[in-house]
Amino acid sequence: MTLLTLRRVTTTAALLFTASTLPAQTVDHSAFDGLLKAHVANGLVDYDAFKASPVFAGYLRLLASTNPAPLPRAEQLAFWINAYNAYTIQLINTKNERESIRNVNKSLGFLKFKGPWSDPFAVVGGKTYTLDDIEQRTIRPTYKEPRIHFALVCAAIGCPPLRGEAYTGARLEAQLNDQAVLFLTKTPTKNRVDVATRTVYRSQVFSFSDYMQDFGGSEAAVGRFIARYYPAGPEKTLLESGEFKAVKTDYDWSLNSQSNGRRLGLLR
Repeated sequence: MTLLTLRRVTTTAALLFTASTLPAQTVDHSAFDGLLKAHVANGLVDYDAFKASPVFAGYLRLLASTNPAPLPRAEQLAFWINAYNAYTIQLINTKNERESIRNVNKSLGFLKFKGPWSDPFAVVGGKTYTLDDIEQRTIRPTYKEPRIHFALVCAAIGCPPLRGEAYTGARLEAQLNDQAVLFLTKTPTKNRVDVATRTVYRSQVFSFSDYMQDFGGSEAAVGRFIARYYPAGPEKTLLESGEFKAVKTDYDWSLNSQSNGRRLGLLR
């Protein structure tokens, strides 16, 4: 073997070794993606189908064993959004709740229980989280991405619709933009603009906790944020002006199940 050939072999071996030891750059969310495509319609969930699915149980095991920290930033955020949505479905099913997530761990008189978002049950990378840990103490401070409020779904009809596919790092920007357009411009019972009365009707999603800070901290800033997703026209102009009356729309805490959707005429 010549010296040149030896160098080539050594270089190839080194490259192969390096590739095999590098951390994975993505997580396979295809199992969750298939379940969402099969069991979510018009943003509404067939909870019984998820409960009966061994594929869903396997996906939760994947989340439990995966540390997203070594992933690229977009992959991390997609992972955490999927984890939040998957574990919310799991919480509803574990508690056998079919009316409202607010019934989960509800306080009864002097008996105080953890609320649904403070229940430590979601396992990611071997560590146990609450849903609030995932949203409030991981996603919001780390990624500072306001559009996550249109992607994280808290199992209520008043929430943004659950997307019928898993989030992925490669498509995250397009997926978040699509969720924003859908929620802000195509759900008139939650968000709409009345130019004639100079009124912006907006979801309470913008004002839960301190969420308004994520959109600029004022009603005018929220208006400018919403304006990004409107085409040129009088609605966009009004939103950008900040000179409107802001009215919160009612928030429906009914479970975002397909059976509730059919009862309310949201799904046939």
